[in-house]
Amino acid sequence: MKENFRQFLDRLRQAGELVDLHQAVDIRHIATLVDQAKTALFFHKVIGYDMPVVSGIIRSKERATMSMGCENFGEIEQKLAAAIANPIPPRRVNGSPTREVTLVGDDVDLYKLPIPMSSIYDGGPMITAGVVIARDPELGMNSGIYRFIVKEKALTGIDIVTPNNMRLFAQRAFERKEPLPISISIGTHPFEITGSGYRAPLGVDEMAIAGGLRGEAVDLAPCSTIDMPYIADAEIVLEAEILPTGWTYPEGRFGEFTRLMGGLHWNPLVRIKAISMRKDAIYYNLHMPWENTWLAAPTRYASIRQALRTANVQVKDINVTLGGCAFWHAVISIKKGAGEGKNALLAALSVMDLKHVVVVDDDIDVNDPTDVEWAIATRVQGDKDVIVIPGARAKPLDPSLLQGAGVVPVGAKVGIDATIPEGIPLEHYERITYAYADTAKVDDYVKGKKDTIGKHGAEREVEDLANKILEAIDKAPLYYTDIAERFSGYDFNTVARALGHLHKTEKLWQDSRGRMCVRGSKFAAVLPVKK
Repeated sequence: MKENFRQFLDRLRQAGELVDLHQAVDIRHIATLVDQAKTALFFHKVIGYDMPVVSGIIRSKERATMSMGCENFGEIEQKLAAAIANPIPPRRVNGSPTREVTLVGDDVDLYKLPIPMSSIYDGGPMITAGVVIARDPELGMNSGIYRFIVKEKALTGIDIVTPNNMRLFAQRAFERKEPLPISISIGTHPFEITGSGYRAPLGVDEMAIAGGLRGEAVDLAPCSTIDMPYIADAEIVLEAEILPTGWTYPEGRFGEFTRLMGGLHWNPLVRIKAISMRKDAIYYNLHMPWENTWLAAPTRYASIRQALRTANVQVKDINVTLGGCAFWHAVISIKKGAGEGKNALLAALSVMDLKHVVVVDDDIDVNDPTDVEWAIATRVQGDKDVIVIPGARAKPLDPSLLQGAGVVPVGAKVGIDATIPEGIPLEHYERITYAYADTAKVDDYVKGKKDTIGKHGAEREVEDLANKILEAIDKAPLYYTDIAERFSGYDFNTVARALGHLHKTEKLWQDSRGRMCVRGSKFAAVLPVKK
Protein backbone atom coordinates (compact mmCIF):
# COMPACT_ATOMS: atom_id res chain seq x y z
CA MET A 1 0.00 0.00 0.00
CA LYS A 2 1.68 3.19 -1.18
CA GLU A 3 -0.41 5.55 0.96
CA ASN A 4 1.66 8.13 2.86
CA PHE A 5 0.83 10.23 5.92
CA ARG A 6 -0.89 13.01 3.95
CA GLN A 7 -2.91 10.62 1.84
CA PHE A 8 -4.15 8.93 5.00
CA LEU A 9 -5.22 12.32 6.36
CA ASP A 10 -7.13 12.95 3.12
CA ARG A 11 -8.85 9.57 3.45
CA LEU A 12 -9.90 10.42 7.01
CA ARG A 13 -11.17 13.80 5.82
CA GLN A 14 -13.26 12.23 3.05
CA ALA A 15 -14.74 9.74 5.52
CA GLY A 16 -15.76 12.52 7.92
CA GLU A 17 -13.19 11.32 10.46
CA LEU A 18 -11.04 14.49 10.37
CA VAL A 19 -12.22 18.07 10.90
CA ASP A 20 -10.21 21.07 9.68
CA LEU A 21 -10.07 24.10 11.97
CA HIS A 22 -8.88 27.19 10.08
CA GLN A 23 -9.31 29.74 12.87
CA ALA A 24 -6.48 30.74 15.20
CA VAL A 25 -6.07 28.29 18.09
CA ASP A 26 -3.83 28.59 21.15
CA ILE A 27 -1.45 25.60 21.27
CA ARG A 28 -2.30 25.20 24.95
CA HIS A 29 -5.86 24.28 23.98
CA ILE A 30 -5.03 21.54 21.47
CA ALA A 31 -4.88 18.58 23.84
CA THR A 32 -8.23 19.22 25.49
CA LEU A 33 -9.94 19.95 22.17
CA VAL A 34 -8.74 16.62 20.75
CA ASP A 35 -9.89 14.88 23.92
CA GLN A 36 -13.39 16.29 23.44
CA ALA A 37 -13.62 15.63 19.71
CA LYS A 38 -15.22 12.59 18.07
CA THR A 39 -12.91 13.03 15.06
CA ALA A 40 -9.27 13.80 14.43
CA LEU A 41 -8.53 17.55 14.35
CA PHE A 42 -6.32 19.50 11.93
CA PHE A 43 -5.28 22.89 13.36
CA HIS A 44 -4.27 25.01 10.37
CA LYS A 45 -3.38 28.17 12.33
CA VAL A 46 -1.60 27.64 15.63
CA ILE A 47 -0.82 30.95 17.33
CA GLY A 48 2.91 31.67 17.42
CA TYR A 49 3.91 28.99 14.89
CA ASP A 50 4.19 28.72 11.13
CA MET A 51 3.31 25.01 11.05
CA PRO A 52 -0.10 23.30 11.38
CA VAL A 53 -0.78 20.50 13.89
CA VAL A 54 -2.83 17.34 13.43
CA SER A 55 -3.80 15.07 16.32
CA GLY A 56 -6.15 12.21 17.14
CA ILE A 57 -5.79 10.41 13.81
CA ILE A 58 -5.80 6.93 15.40
CA ARG A 59 -7.69 7.83 18.57
CA SER A 60 -10.66 5.52 17.91
CA LYS A 61 -11.13 1.88 16.97
CA GLU A 62 -12.64 2.99 13.65
CA ARG A 63 -9.71 5.22 12.67
CA ALA A 64 -7.16 2.65 13.84
CA THR A 65 -8.91 0.10 11.62
CA MET A 66 -8.90 2.52 8.68
CA SER A 67 -5.20 3.25 9.18
CA MET A 68 -4.31 -0.40 8.58
CA GLY A 69 -6.53 -0.68 5.50
CA CYS A 70 -8.80 -3.18 7.30
CA GLU A 71 -12.56 -3.68 7.38
CA ASN A 72 -12.75 -4.46 11.10
CA PHE A 73 -10.49 -4.13 14.11
CA GLY A 74 -9.86 -7.87 14.41
CA GLU A 75 -8.22 -7.89 10.98
CA ILE A 76 -5.36 -5.76 12.29
CA GLU A 77 -4.04 -8.66 14.35
CA GLN A 78 -4.19 -10.95 11.31
CA LYS A 79 -2.40 -8.37 9.19
CA LEU A 80 0.27 -7.84 11.84
CA ALA A 81 0.78 -11.60 12.26
CA ALA A 82 1.26 -11.92 8.49
CA ALA A 83 3.75 -9.03 8.54
CA ILE A 84 5.73 -10.65 11.36
CA ALA A 85 5.80 -13.94 9.47
CA ASN A 86 6.65 -12.27 6.15
CA PRO A 87 8.66 -9.09 6.82
CA ILE A 88 9.79 -6.96 3.91
CA PRO A 89 13.22 -5.34 4.48
CA PRO A 90 13.35 -1.55 4.02
CA ARG A 91 14.64 -0.02 0.82
CA ARG A 92 17.39 2.62 0.92
CA VAL A 93 16.84 5.76 -1.16
CA ASN A 94 19.11 8.78 -1.59
CA GLY A 95 16.76 11.61 -0.64
CA SER A 96 13.19 12.62 0.17
CA PRO A 97 10.86 15.65 0.42
CA THR A 98 11.84 15.86 4.10
CA ARG A 99 15.09 17.49 2.88
CA GLU A 100 13.32 20.58 1.50
CA VAL A 101 14.31 22.51 4.66
CA THR A 102 17.33 21.55 6.77
CA LEU A 103 18.53 23.28 9.93
CA VAL A 104 21.90 22.48 11.54
CA GLY A 105 24.15 23.97 14.19
CA ASP A 106 22.82 27.09 15.87
CA ASP A 107 19.79 27.09 13.56
CA VAL A 108 18.45 23.97 15.26
CA ASP A 109 15.50 25.22 17.31
CA LEU A 110 12.85 22.88 18.68
CA TYR A 111 10.89 25.91 19.87
CA LYS A 112 9.92 26.56 16.25
CA LEU A 113 8.00 23.26 16.17
CA PRO A 114 4.41 23.43 17.50
CA ILE A 115 4.91 20.80 20.20
CA PRO A 116 1.83 20.95 22.48
CA MET A 117 1.52 20.46 26.19
CA SER A 118 -0.97 17.73 27.08
CA SER A 119 -1.81 17.25 30.76
CA ILE A 120 -1.89 19.79 33.57
CA TYR A 121 1.06 18.23 35.34
CA ASP A 122 3.32 17.59 32.31
CA GLY A 123 6.95 18.57 32.80
CA GLY A 124 7.09 20.32 29.41
CA PRO A 125 6.19 20.04 25.73
CA MET A 126 6.57 16.41 24.68
CA ILE A 127 7.32 14.95 21.24
CA THR A 128 5.05 11.89 21.23
CA ALA A 129 4.89 10.55 17.67
CA GLY A 130 8.54 10.15 16.75
CA VAL A 131 9.54 6.83 15.18
CA VAL A 132 13.05 6.34 16.53
CA ILE A 133 15.63 4.30 14.59
CA ALA A 134 18.89 3.21 16.20
CA ARG A 135 21.70 0.77 15.45
CA ASP A 136 23.96 -1.29 17.70
CA PRO A 137 27.28 -2.43 16.22
CA GLU A 138 26.60 -6.04 17.18
CA LEU A 139 22.85 -6.30 17.72
CA GLY A 140 21.58 -4.63 14.55
CA MET A 141 18.70 -2.19 13.99
CA ASN A 142 15.88 -1.21 16.31
CA SER A 143 12.83 1.00 15.84
CA GLY A 144 10.37 2.18 18.47
CA ILE A 145 8.14 4.99 19.66
CA TYR A 146 9.67 7.00 22.51
CA ARG A 147 8.77 10.37 23.95
CA PHE A 148 11.11 13.36 24.09
CA ILE A 149 10.62 16.20 26.57
CA VAL A 150 11.91 19.55 25.28
CA LYS A 151 14.50 21.01 27.67
CA GLU A 152 16.40 23.46 25.46
CA LYS A 153 16.19 24.46 21.81
CA ALA A 154 18.51 21.58 20.85
CA LEU A 155 18.26 19.32 23.91
CA THR A 156 15.63 16.86 25.10
CA GLY A 157 15.23 13.95 27.44
CA ILE A 158 14.13 10.52 26.23
CA ASP A 159 12.02 8.12 28.26
CA ILE A 160 13.74 4.73 28.18
CA VAL A 161 13.17 3.57 31.73
CA THR A 162 11.31 0.42 30.62
CA PRO A 163 13.58 -2.53 29.74
CA ASN A 164 13.54 -2.81 25.95
CA ASN A 165 15.92 -3.00 23.01
CA MET A 166 16.39 0.77 22.75
CA ARG A 167 17.35 0.97 26.41
CA LEU A 168 19.80 -1.89 25.84
CA PHE A 169 21.36 -0.07 22.86
CA ALA A 170 21.70 3.14 24.93
CA GLN A 171 23.14 1.22 27.89
CA ARG A 172 25.76 -0.45 25.70
CA ALA A 173 26.74 2.91 24.19
CA PHE A 174 26.89 4.43 27.67
CA GLU A 175 29.24 1.66 28.79
CA ARG A 176 31.45 2.45 25.77
CA LYS A 177 31.25 6.15 26.79
CA GLU A 178 29.85 6.93 23.35
CA PRO A 179 26.69 8.73 22.21
CA LEU A 180 24.07 6.61 20.44
CA PRO A 181 22.99 8.16 17.09
CA ILE A 182 19.23 8.07 16.48
CA SER A 183 16.85 9.46 13.89
CA ILE A 184 13.39 10.65 14.97
CA SER A 185 10.79 10.64 12.18
CA ILE A 186 7.64 12.66 12.95
CA GLY A 187 4.53 12.55 10.77
CA THR A 188 4.72 9.01 9.42
CA HIS A 189 1.96 6.67 8.31
CA PRO A 190 0.46 4.46 11.06
CA PHE A 191 2.03 1.47 9.28
CA GLU A 192 5.42 2.65 10.52
CA ILE A 193 4.06 3.54 13.96
CA THR A 194 2.52 0.09 14.38
CA GLY A 195 5.56 -1.74 13.04
CA SER A 196 7.91 0.14 15.36
CA GLY A 197 5.52 -0.39 18.28
CA TYR A 198 5.88 -4.17 18.02
CA ARG A 199 8.49 -5.44 20.48
CA ALA A 200 10.48 -7.64 18.14
CA PRO A 201 13.31 -9.90 19.29
CA LEU A 202 16.87 -8.60 19.04
CA GLY A 203 18.09 -8.78 15.48
CA VAL A 204 14.62 -8.27 13.94
CA ASP A 205 14.20 -4.95 12.14
CA GLU A 206 10.79 -3.44 13.01
CA MET A 207 10.87 -1.45 9.77
CA ALA A 208 10.74 -4.80 7.95
CA ILE A 209 7.56 -5.57 9.91
CA ALA A 210 6.21 -2.17 8.86
CA GLY A 211 7.04 -3.18 5.29
CA GLY A 212 5.07 -6.39 5.80
CA LEU A 213 2.09 -4.32 6.95
CA ARG A 214 2.38 -2.10 3.89
CA GLY A 215 2.91 -4.98 1.52
CA GLU A 216 5.99 -3.19 0.17
CA ALA A 217 9.32 -1.92 1.48
CA VAL A 218 9.50 1.19 3.65
CA ASP A 219 11.80 3.77 2.09
CA LEU A 220 14.66 4.93 4.33
CA ALA A 221 16.87 7.88 3.46
CA PRO A 222 20.26 8.82 5.00
CA CYS A 223 20.64 11.52 7.64
CA SER A 224 23.17 14.30 6.98
CA THR A 225 24.88 14.66 10.37
CA ILE A 226 24.78 11.08 11.69
CA ASP A 227 25.22 7.68 10.06
CA MET A 228 21.59 6.65 10.44
CA PRO A 229 18.55 6.36 8.14
CA TYR A 230 15.16 7.99 8.65
CA ILE A 231 11.71 7.30 7.18
CA ALA A 232 11.77 9.03 3.83
CA ASP A 233 8.06 9.92 3.80
CA ALA A 234 8.16 11.67 7.20
CA GLU A 235 7.02 15.25 7.60
CA ILE A 236 9.86 16.16 10.01
CA VAL A 237 13.11 14.40 10.97
CA LEU A 238 15.30 15.10 13.97
CA GLU A 239 18.90 13.86 13.75
CA ALA A 240 20.10 13.26 17.26
CA GLU A 241 22.34 11.45 19.72
CA ILE A 242 21.47 9.93 23.06
CA LEU A 243 24.27 11.35 25.18
CA PRO A 244 26.29 9.05 27.49
CA THR A 245 24.95 10.79 30.58
CA GLY A 246 23.25 7.70 31.96
CA TRP A 247 19.91 7.68 33.74
CA THR A 248 20.70 10.78 35.76
CA TYR A 249 18.48 13.65 34.55
CA PRO A 250 14.85 14.29 35.61
CA GLU A 251 12.33 13.60 32.85
CA GLY A 252 8.53 13.89 32.94
CA ARG A 253 5.93 13.94 34.32
CA PHE A 254 3.55 12.94 31.54
CA GLY A 255 0.00 11.64 31.09
CA GLU A 256 0.67 8.00 30.24
CA PHE A 257 -1.13 5.14 28.50
CA THR A 258 -2.26 4.12 32.01
CA ARG A 259 -4.70 7.07 31.96
CA LEU A 260 -2.73 8.33 34.96
CA MET A 261 -0.02 10.91 35.42
CA GLY A 262 3.34 9.16 35.36
CA GLY A 263 5.95 9.99 37.94
CA LEU A 264 9.23 11.83 37.52
CA HIS A 265 11.70 9.53 35.74
CA TRP A 266 15.50 9.61 35.54
CA ASN A 267 16.69 9.35 31.95
CA PRO A 268 19.47 10.24 29.51
CA LEU A 269 19.73 13.49 27.57
CA VAL A 270 19.42 13.77 23.77
CA ARG A 271 21.27 16.32 21.65
CA ILE A 272 19.46 17.39 18.45
CA LYS A 273 22.04 17.92 15.70
CA ALA A 274 19.77 18.72 12.75
CA ILE A 275 16.10 19.28 11.87
CA SER A 276 14.87 18.48 8.37
CA MET A 277 11.33 18.98 7.14
CA ARG A 278 9.08 19.50 4.18
CA LYS A 279 8.63 23.16 3.30
CA ASP A 280 4.93 22.86 4.23
CA ALA A 281 5.44 20.31 7.03
CA ILE A 282 2.58 19.11 9.25
CA TYR A 283 3.38 18.42 12.89
CA TYR A 284 1.73 15.25 14.20
CA ASN A 285 1.01 15.07 17.93
CA LEU A 286 0.08 11.57 19.10
CA HIS A 287 -2.65 12.16 21.69
CA MET A 288 -2.41 10.13 24.89
CA PRO A 289 -3.69 7.72 25.95
CA TRP A 290 -6.05 6.37 23.28
CA GLU A 291 -3.92 6.92 20.18
CA ASN A 292 -1.29 4.82 21.90
CA THR A 293 -3.84 2.22 23.04
CA TRP A 294 -5.61 1.42 19.78
CA LEU A 295 -2.46 0.54 17.88
CA ALA A 296 -0.68 -1.06 20.83
CA ALA A 297 -3.41 -3.64 21.39
CA PRO A 298 -2.93 -5.60 18.12
CA THR A 299 0.78 -6.08 18.89
CA ARG A 300 -0.23 -7.77 22.15
CA TYR A 301 -2.75 -9.99 20.38
CA ALA A 302 -0.12 -11.18 17.92
CA SER A 303 2.48 -11.86 20.62
CA ILE A 304 0.03 -13.75 22.87
CA ARG A 305 -1.20 -15.89 20.01
CA GLN A 306 2.39 -16.74 19.02
CA ALA A 307 3.28 -17.71 22.60
CA LEU A 308 0.24 -19.97 22.87
CA ARG A 309 1.00 -21.52 19.50
CA THR A 310 4.48 -22.34 20.75
CA ALA A 311 2.90 -23.91 23.85
CA ASN A 312 0.68 -26.00 21.54
CA VAL A 313 -2.54 -24.56 23.00
CA GLN A 314 -5.53 -24.12 20.67
CA VAL A 315 -6.85 -20.56 21.02
CA LYS A 316 -10.41 -19.59 20.20
CA ASP A 317 -10.31 -15.88 21.06
CA ILE A 318 -8.32 -13.19 22.89
CA ASN A 319 -9.36 -9.92 24.49
CA VAL A 320 -6.59 -7.51 25.50
CA THR A 321 -8.86 -5.35 27.59
CA LEU A 322 -9.12 -1.59 27.55
CA GLY A 323 -9.55 -1.66 31.33
CA GLY A 324 -6.03 -3.10 31.42
CA CYS A 325 -4.85 -0.20 29.21
CA ALA A 326 -4.21 -2.72 26.35
CA PHE A 327 -0.91 -3.57 28.08
CA TRP A 328 -1.58 -5.46 31.31
CA HIS A 329 -4.72 -7.61 31.07
CA ALA A 330 -5.77 -10.39 28.72
CA VAL A 331 -8.68 -12.83 28.66
CA ILE A 332 -8.04 -15.90 26.53
CA SER A 333 -10.49 -18.63 25.54
CA ILE A 334 -9.06 -22.00 24.56
CA LYS A 335 -10.19 -25.37 23.28
CA LYS A 336 -8.98 -27.11 26.37
CA GLY A 337 -7.21 -30.40 26.84
CA ALA A 338 -6.23 -31.75 30.25
CA GLY A 339 -3.91 -29.34 32.07
CA GLU A 340 -3.85 -26.81 29.24
CA GLY A 341 -5.46 -24.05 31.29
CA LYS A 342 -2.29 -23.76 33.34
CA ASN A 343 -0.02 -24.14 30.28
CA ALA A 344 -1.90 -21.31 28.58
CA LEU A 345 -1.42 -19.10 31.64
CA LEU A 346 2.31 -19.71 31.80
CA ALA A 347 2.74 -19.00 28.09
CA ALA A 348 0.63 -15.83 28.09
CA LEU A 349 2.22 -14.36 31.22
CA SER A 350 5.60 -14.51 29.48
CA VAL A 351 4.42 -12.03 26.84
CA MET A 352 5.67 -8.44 27.02
CA ASP A 353 4.42 -6.73 30.19
CA LEU A 354 1.21 -8.70 30.70
CA LYS A 355 0.36 -8.60 34.38
CA HIS A 356 -2.98 -10.41 34.83
CA VAL A 357 -4.31 -13.17 32.56
CA VAL A 358 -7.59 -15.10 32.74
CA VAL A 359 -7.96 -18.30 30.71
CA VAL A 360 -11.49 -19.57 30.00
CA ASP A 361 -13.11 -22.35 27.99
CA ASP A 362 -14.32 -21.79 24.45
CA ASP A 363 -17.95 -21.44 25.59
CA ILE A 364 -17.10 -18.14 27.31
CA ASP A 365 -17.28 -14.82 25.44
CA VAL A 366 -13.96 -13.10 26.23
CA ASN A 367 -15.46 -9.74 25.26
CA ASP A 368 -18.32 -10.02 27.78
CA PRO A 369 -17.09 -9.07 31.29
CA THR A 370 -20.15 -10.68 32.89
CA ASP A 371 -19.51 -13.98 31.12
CA VAL A 372 -15.84 -13.92 32.18
CA GLU A 373 -16.72 -13.07 35.78
CA TRP A 374 -19.29 -15.91 35.76
CA ALA A 375 -16.56 -18.33 34.63
CA ILE A 376 -14.35 -17.17 37.50
CA ALA A 377 -17.24 -17.51 39.96
CA THR A 378 -18.26 -21.03 38.88
CA ARG A 379 -15.02 -22.67 37.72
CA VAL A 380 -12.26 -21.40 40.02
CA GLN A 381 -10.96 -22.69 43.33
CA GLY A 382 -8.44 -20.16 44.56
CA ASP A 383 -6.00 -22.65 46.04
CA LYS A 384 -5.78 -24.59 42.78
CA ASP A 385 -6.54 -22.18 39.97
CA VAL A 386 -4.85 -18.87 40.88
CA ILE A 387 -1.15 -18.65 40.05
CA VAL A 388 1.03 -15.85 41.46
CA ILE A 389 4.52 -15.38 40.03
CA PRO A 390 6.50 -12.92 42.18
CA GLY A 391 9.63 -11.04 41.18
CA ALA A 392 8.88 -10.84 37.45
CA ARG A 393 9.99 -8.05 35.13
CA ALA A 394 7.50 -5.20 35.40
CA LYS A 395 6.74 -1.98 33.58
CA PRO A 396 7.96 1.07 35.53
CA LEU A 397 4.79 2.96 34.63
CA ASP A 398 2.80 0.62 36.90
CA PRO A 399 1.80 3.06 39.65
CA SER A 400 1.37 0.23 42.17
CA LEU A 401 5.13 -0.39 42.19
CA LEU A 402 7.77 1.46 44.17
CA GLN A 403 9.73 3.86 41.98
CA GLY A 404 13.22 5.28 42.34
CA ALA A 405 16.21 6.68 40.51
CA GLY A 406 17.87 4.01 38.44
CA VAL A 407 15.47 1.33 39.69
CA VAL A 408 13.88 -1.08 37.25
CA PRO A 409 11.08 -2.50 39.38
CA VAL A 410 9.91 -6.10 39.50
CA GLY A 411 6.39 -7.15 40.34
CA ALA A 412 3.95 -10.03 40.47
CA LYS A 413 2.16 -11.68 37.59
CA VAL A 414 -1.19 -13.34 38.28
CA GLY A 415 -2.96 -16.01 36.26
CA ILE A 416 -6.50 -17.30 36.80
CA ASP A 417 -7.44 -20.65 35.29
CA ALA A 418 -11.20 -20.22 34.88
CA THR A 419 -11.65 -23.32 32.74
CA ILE A 420 -13.84 -26.25 33.82
CA PRO A 421 -11.74 -28.31 36.25
CA GLU A 422 -10.65 -31.79 35.24
CA GLY A 423 -12.82 -34.53 36.77
CA ILE A 424 -15.97 -32.42 37.06
CA PRO A 425 -18.87 -33.83 34.93
CA LEU A 426 -19.65 -31.52 32.02
CA GLU A 427 -23.38 -31.68 32.77
CA HIS A 428 -22.61 -29.58 35.85
CA TYR A 429 -21.95 -26.77 33.37
CA GLU A 430 -24.96 -27.14 31.08
CA ARG A 431 -26.33 -23.63 30.72
CA ILE A 432 -29.99 -22.72 31.05
CA THR A 433 -31.61 -22.83 27.63
CA TYR A 434 -35.32 -22.21 27.25
CA ALA A 435 -37.55 -24.69 25.48
CA TYR A 436 -38.84 -23.56 22.06
CA ALA A 437 -36.45 -20.58 21.97
CA ASP A 438 -35.87 -21.26 18.28
CA THR A 439 -39.54 -21.25 17.32
CA ALA A 440 -41.47 -19.17 19.87
CA LYS A 441 -40.58 -15.52 19.16
CA VAL A 442 -42.09 -12.73 21.23
CA ASP A 443 -42.33 -10.36 18.28
CA ASP A 444 -44.65 -12.83 16.54
CA TYR A 445 -46.94 -12.95 19.56
CA VAL A 446 -46.98 -9.17 19.88
CA LYS A 447 -48.18 -9.14 16.28
CA GLY A 448 -50.99 -11.54 17.18
CA LYS A 449 -49.67 -15.05 16.61
CA LYS A 450 -51.82 -17.81 18.16
CA ASP A 451 -50.72 -21.32 19.09
CA THR A 452 -52.77 -24.38 18.16
CA ILE A 453 -54.63 -25.92 21.04
CA GLY A 454 -53.69 -29.52 21.78
CA LYS A 455 -56.16 -32.21 22.83
CA HIS A 456 -57.17 -32.21 26.48
CA GLY A 457 -57.47 -35.85 27.50
CA ALA A 458 -59.93 -37.46 29.89
CA GLU A 459 -58.69 -39.89 32.56
CA ARG A 460 -58.72 -42.92 30.24
CA GLU A 461 -56.81 -40.97 27.58
CA VAL A 462 -54.26 -39.91 30.22
CA GLU A 463 -53.54 -43.57 30.97
CA ASP A 464 -53.20 -44.38 27.25
CA LEU A 465 -50.77 -41.47 26.82
CA ALA A 466 -48.81 -42.65 29.87
CA ASN A 467 -48.31 -46.04 28.23
CA LYS A 468 -47.07 -44.38 25.03
CA ILE A 469 -44.61 -42.27 27.03
CA LEU A 470 -43.44 -45.35 28.92
CA GLU A 471 -42.75 -47.11 25.63
CA ALA A 472 -40.72 -44.14 24.37
CA ILE A 473 -38.54 -43.73 27.47
CA ASP A 474 -37.93 -47.47 27.65
CA LYS A 475 -35.92 -47.09 24.43
CA ALA A 476 -33.96 -44.01 25.52
CA PRO A 477 -34.22 -41.44 28.32
CA LEU A 478 -35.92 -38.16 27.40
CA TYR A 479 -36.01 -34.75 29.02
CA TYR A 480 -39.42 -33.64 30.27
CA THR A 481 -39.61 -30.96 27.56
CA ASP A 482 -38.68 -33.51 24.87
CA ILE A 483 -41.63 -35.64 25.96
CA ALA A 484 -43.94 -32.62 25.90
CA GLU A 485 -42.77 -31.84 22.36
CA ARG A 486 -43.00 -35.42 21.09
CA PHE A 487 -46.60 -35.67 22.29
CA SER A 488 -47.58 -32.11 21.43
CA GLY A 489 -50.88 -33.32 19.98
CA TYR A 490 -52.00 -33.18 23.59
CA ASP A 491 -52.00 -30.03 25.66
CA PHE A 492 -49.27 -29.73 28.30
CA ASN A 493 -51.73 -30.36 31.13
CA THR A 494 -52.55 -33.81 29.73
CA VAL A 495 -48.83 -34.67 29.24
CA ALA A 496 -48.05 -33.58 32.82
CA ARG A 497 -50.91 -35.71 34.20
CA ALA A 498 -49.69 -38.73 32.17
CA LEU A 499 -46.21 -38.40 33.65
CA GLY A 500 -47.80 -38.00 37.07
CA HIS A 501 -49.67 -41.28 36.47
CA LEU A 502 -46.36 -43.06 35.70
CA HIS A 503 -44.84 -41.66 38.87
CA LYS A 504 -47.83 -42.70 40.97
CA THR A 505 -47.68 -46.25 39.58
CA GLU A 506 -43.92 -46.31 40.34
CA LYS A 507 -42.87 -46.78 36.74
CA LEU A 508 -41.11 -43.41 36.28
CA TRP A 509 -37.50 -42.64 37.25
CA GLN A 510 -34.65 -40.36 36.09
CA ASP A 511 -31.17 -41.00 34.78
CA SER A 512 -28.03 -39.24 36.08
CA ARG A 513 -28.64 -36.27 33.76
CA GLY A 514 -32.22 -35.76 34.94
CA ARG A 515 -33.94 -37.30 31.92
CA MET A 516 -37.10 -39.40 32.34
CA CYS A 517 -36.54 -43.17 32.13
CA VAL A 518 -38.20 -46.42 33.26
CA ARG A 519 -37.69 -47.28 36.90
CA GLY A 520 -35.29 -50.19 37.30
CA SER A 521 -33.99 -49.97 33.73
CA LYS A 522 -30.33 -49.83 32.79
CA PHE A 523 -30.65 -46.05 32.44
CA ALA A 524 -31.99 -45.43 35.94
CA ALA A 525 -29.83 -43.41 38.35
CA VAL A 526 -28.73 -45.22 41.49
CA LEU A 527 -28.53 -43.54 44.88
CA PRO A 528 -24.85 -43.24 45.88
CA VAL A 529 -23.82 -45.37 48.84
CA LYS A 530 -22.85 -43.29 51.86
CA LYS A 531 -19.39 -44.02 53.20
